[in-house]
Amino acid sequence: MKALIPSLLFAAALPALADQSANPLCEAKAANIEKQLQAAWAEGHAEKAKGLSAALDGVRENCSDKELMRELEAKVNKARDEIREREADLREAELSGDPQKIAKRQAKLDEALQDLKEAEAEFKN
Repeated sequence: MKALIPSLLFAAALPALADQSANPLCEAKAANIEKQLQAAWAEGHAEKAKGLSAALDGVRENCSDKELMRELEAKVNKARDEIREREADLREAELSGDPQKIAKRQAKLDEALQDLKEAEAEFKN
């Protein structure tokens, strides 16, 4: 059974391999999902593999680089909005002078900054 799975994955990937240059970003996304799918099968996570297989089908059928870039840009913009909100929360905490509140709000801002960094890295790749 385990030997059959890679063969099935390869057969499923043939249509995508035929038109690699059309949507390179989508191809990269599909390759990432395929990698996760193989790992899920190898680890015996059948339900996770089913979900990943459905996601892979969705990417192959509906993905376009233009739409993917739009989604990534929206993710970056959302992260920037979150930072503005967290900065305002931190300023408010600083005005209150409560050290615990300040530390909590600073941690939330740091988390939002990390989220932005990750979103921007995705957008640039």
